[in-house]
Amino acid sequence: MNQFEVTLYFICFALIAGGAFAMMWANIQSIKVEMNTPKPRHPEAPQAGEELMYVDFSREKLEDLYNK
Repeated sequence: MNQFEVTLYFICFALIAGGAFAMMWANIQSIKVEMNTPKPRHPEAPQAGEELMYVDFSREKLEDLYNK
């Protein structure tokens, strides 16, 4: 009976290890495919030549604000 249990244990171990390897391989392959496809632009992304509003946090501007 002991020989049967050891054999069953190693068979189950091999099935789990093989399944884990297959899942890792499939995940890596899907990541590689996803990295090669171009990503669409965000609908709110600015077009070429369009002006943007932004806040300037440069050191000179911050010092001027602090001194006022």
